[in-house]
Amino acid sequence: MKEPESLLPAVLVIGELNVDIVLSGLASPPLLGSEVLAQGISMVLGSASAIFASGVARLGHPVGFVGKTGDDDFGRFCRDEMLHAGISTDRLLLSSRPTGATIVLSTPHDRALVTHLGAIADLGYDDLPQDLFCGFQHLHLTSYFLQERLRPNFPRLMREAKSAGLSVSFDPNSDPSQNWSPEIWELMHAADVVFMNESEAFALTGATSMREALSRLEERTSCAVVKQGSRGATAVRGTEKVHVDGFAVNAVDTTGAGDSFASGFVHGLVTKRSLRDCLLLANAAGALSATGVGGTAAQPDLERLTAFLASHNAPIAEHSYERFDV
Repeated sequence: MKEPESLLPAVLVIGELNVDIVLSGLASPPLLGSEVLAQGISMVLGSASAIFASGVARLGHPVGFVGKTGDDDFGRFCRDEMLHAGISTDRLLLSSRPTGATIVLSTPHDRALVTHLGAIADLGYDDLPQDLFCGFQHLHLTSYFLQERLRPNFPRLMREAKSAGLSVSFDPNSDPSQNWSPEIWELMHAADVVFMNESEAFALTGATSMREALSRLEERTSCAVVKQGSRGATAVRGTEKVHVDGFAVNAVDTTGAGDSFASGFVHGLVTKRSLRDCLLLANAAGALSATGVGGTAAQPDLERLTAFLASHNAPIAEHSYERFDV
């Protein structure tokens, strides 16, 4: 399955950037007025955008990132970690606001997040370079509801990217206000692939069953991928519906597993794999990422991902005859 790294398509990520301070090994979620103990604490590169970027870079793709940090220790930490992950930081900008930060309260099966936006909310369309899409084949956008200045221009970015010949993936992530503004459907329709988890699928569609949610997504998206945790994932594209079971691993921390999942799927998409193989790659990348603390520590490279799939009798075809074209 290994493609020459120099030939892998380049991926552009425009998004939020923050540190994650992960309190791991909680026996149960905390409640206001009570105290629980964590088994571990660590500070790691955070944000859905950066975790995705790290995952797809680990799989061998050249990756560019546009975002903002504060001129502070957290910001310098983010930049150093991105460089270490092989992500270009040439387009990172400084904000007068502090770098965003998220407190992650992690149990082996789920996590809760508390985020201070800081510089995340300060990136705007007017900050973007004029040669934004030059040299890239794919654009990934995420965290729609957190990026307050950039949010109105998400549709414009998608249109311009597609006019420049890029494919586009979009993961809206959760809406802290729980309002789920209807404008988001313009983006859902425009993207080549949309990612969400089950609770987001229900909130977006207003459905009360997964069958109903998938039916509504089928009608209003080019391709929708619903992440279902340990039970795998389901994708709908037109009349095509594919479900692939998840992989059992010794999960330590699920932070960023959905973003690692998306990196595996996008790798499959831009290397012209079938929809089924894209889901296999995604499930494996997401599962492996959960075996370490934080979103990036256990992300696989292509060799490890290939070996993991082979060990589970789920190899990816050398050549796909049912390519996922966009």
